Amino acid sequence: MTQQPFTAAALRGAVDLSGLSRPAPAPGATGAAGAAPGSADQLVIEVTDASIRDVIGASASHPIVLVLWSTRLAETADFVATLRTVAQRYGGRFQLATADVDTNPAILQAFQVRAVPVTFALVQGQPVPLFEGVQPEDQIGAVVDQVLALAAQQGVTGTVSFDGAPSVAEAQPPTEPPLSPLHQEAFDAIEAGDLDRALDAYRDALAQNPADADAKVGMAQVELLRRTQGVDPAQARAAAAADPTDVDAQILAADLDLLGGHIEDAFLRLIDTVRRTGDADRDKAREHLVELFDVVGVHDDRVAKARKSLMSALF
Repeated sequence: MTQQPFTAAALRGAVDLSGLSRPAPAPGATGAAGAAPGSADQLVIEVTDASIRDVIGASASHPIVLVLWSTRLAETADFVATLRTVAQRYGGRFQLATADVDTNPAILQAFQVRAVPVTFALVQGQPVPLFEGVQPEDQIGAVVDQVLALAAQQGVTGTVSFDGAPSVAEAQPPTEPPLSPLHQEAFDAIEAGDLDRALDAYRDALAQNPADADAKVGMAQVELLRRTQGVDPAQARAAAAADPTDVDAQILAADLDLLGGHIEDAFLRLIDTVRRTGDADRDKAREHLVELFDVVGVHDDRVAKARKSLMSALF
C-alpha cells in the first residue's frame, strides 16, 4: 500500500463500503470497555460488524486509524500493540480502532482484505489504505503524520480523551513571549500607519543590540513600505516595462513585486537588471537586491537561491 503524501483526492473511492450492512445492535450494546462505538472518550476501541458504521461516522470529528488483524496470528496481535503505543505517543490526536476479521466477516468482505494485518485511515467517513503487513514504529509515525495533515485539510481536528492523556494545561502550546518594548512600539506604530516612528523604534533596537535580526528585518520591511507609499502600481510597472535598463524603474517595480508577495519575481527582476547594466547602475541594482534579501529574511530558501543567481550574473 502507498506511503506517499496523501491529498484530498485520496479520500475518494479508496474502498467501496456500499455493501457494508449495519446489523441491528443488541439492546444496550456498546464498544470495547463500555464505550459507545466511535466514542471520543477512548483511545483504542474494538470494532465489530455491528459498530463499524458508527466508527466510520465518528471519523467526521476526529481521525481514526483502523487495523484489521486476526486472533489466529500472533504477529498481528503484536502489531496492534505497536499501534497502541504509537496512539498513546500522539496523545489522542487520532483514535485507534481494531477489528478481528475472524469474527467480523462483513468488515473482512467490505475492505476486501487478502492478508492481515492491514491498516486504513478513516477521515470524514472515507477510508484511505495505508499499508499492509507489520511495519516498524518509526515508519508508522511518518504515515500517521501524513494522515493528520490530510485530516486537517478536511477540517477534521478533534481529539480523543483517555486515561493518561496530558492535562489541558500540558497539552496547550507555550505562549509566545511578549515583544520587547521597542519592537512593540514599532509594531504599534505600523498598525497606526506611522512608519517614521516604527523606523525610529527599530533603529533604536539595533543600536541597543546590533545582532537583533528581527529588528533588521523589521526596519527593511518598514523602509519598503515607505518607498512604495502613494505609488501608482500600474504606472510604475509600465515605466519598468518601457525601459529594462532604467534602474530606478526596475527597483520600484521590484519593491511592488515584493510587497505583493511575488518574491521570486522581485529577485529575478533585479538580477536581470544586474545582467543588463554596468558600473554604477549595476551596483545600485545589486545593492538594492541585497536590501530586499533583508526584507524577506536571510534564512529564506528563496534568498539563498537568488544569491546564487546574483553571483552568476556578476561573474
